[in-house]
Amino acid sequence: MEVFESDLPGVLRIQPKVFGDARGFFVETFQAERYADRGVTGPFVQDNMSRSAPGILRGLHLQHPNGQGKLVSVVEGRVLDVAVDVRVGSPTFGRHVSEVLDAERKNQLWIPPGFAHGFCVLGDAPATFVYKCTAIYAPEHELSVLWDDPDLGIDWPIDAPKLSDKDRAAQRLKDIPEDRLPKWEGA
Repeated sequence: MEVFESDLPGVLRIQPKVFGDARGFFVETFQAERYADRGVTGPFVQDNMSRSAPGILRGLHLQHPNGQGKLVSVVEGRVLDVAVDVRVGSPTFGRHVSEVLDAERKNQLWIPPGFAHGFCVLGDAPATFVYKCTAIYAPEHELSVLWDDPDLGIDWPIDAPKLSDKDRAAQRLKDIPEDRLPKWEGA
């Protein structure tokens, strides 16, 4: 596997080795020791899968307290995946990275706790999205940051996405009280 640092410290782009021939392919999507050696720390306590139609945008979501690290990938289709640093006091607060995840490349993104996360489906086919989480989903701690918050400057490749009620009601990052956001633990 190859692991690449993103522009946000801690957010990692991962390309697992894919072994393929005329019969199909094999890919190791997670192995605790190898991933931990490269900065993807668990333990993972919950696996999730979602399927989204074309035109769907999900996010930007996080939990605090009980922040979730997420190891994300796509097993069908393509998405633009986005992570936003929302850790109060972080030198990269409010900055984001994006990565196209697709079933063909089988690439992954590691998003540590303290980052908001979202994705939109690319193209005309549905996308099946899978992710491992380091904390159990706790809806009472969930926050949503507005997907098109102008202060974040995310270049979503979709103009009028289909959103959930929760995502339509999300707040701009600057309007979320600081005590509701995670704190940066850096030096």
